[in-house]
Amino acid sequence: MYFNESKVVVRYAETDKMGVVYHSNYLIYFEIARTEFINQCGVSYREMEELGIMIPVLESNCKYKHGAQYDDELTIKAWIEELSGVKAKFNYLIIREKDQKEIASGNTLHTFVDNNFKIINMKKKYPEIMSKLEQLL
Repeated sequence: MYFNESKVVVRYAETDKMGVVYHSNYLIYFEIARTEFINQCGVSYREMEELGIMIPVLESNCKYKHGAQYDDELTIKAWIEELSGVKAKFNYLIIREKDQKEIASGNTLHTFVDNNFKIINMKKKYPEIMSKLEQLL
């Protein structure tokens, strides 16, 4: 199983009044890792969108374990758990660098659609891109 590691440093604007990362920012961290993961397969989100492929989120889940704070360096690991011609499920693990604590984990479920939001089968319509994604399983 291949996974990608992305790094972020928590910005002050991402924290709440309690000084911890506001919960919705974790989904942004997931997106950063997912985008970099897809880039690693040799095709970017931008290139996919130019071909008319979009990958909307159908479901998202995040389990918060410890609070990240301003200036914490975080590593976000991303990998594909499930992949079919019409959907992909990504998993994520966020770790704080200074103490290696697991901050959060989660997943997102996506479908592949065209510009009209009609579901497409990547294996049939874009087999070369699907093959690149499958290599990262």
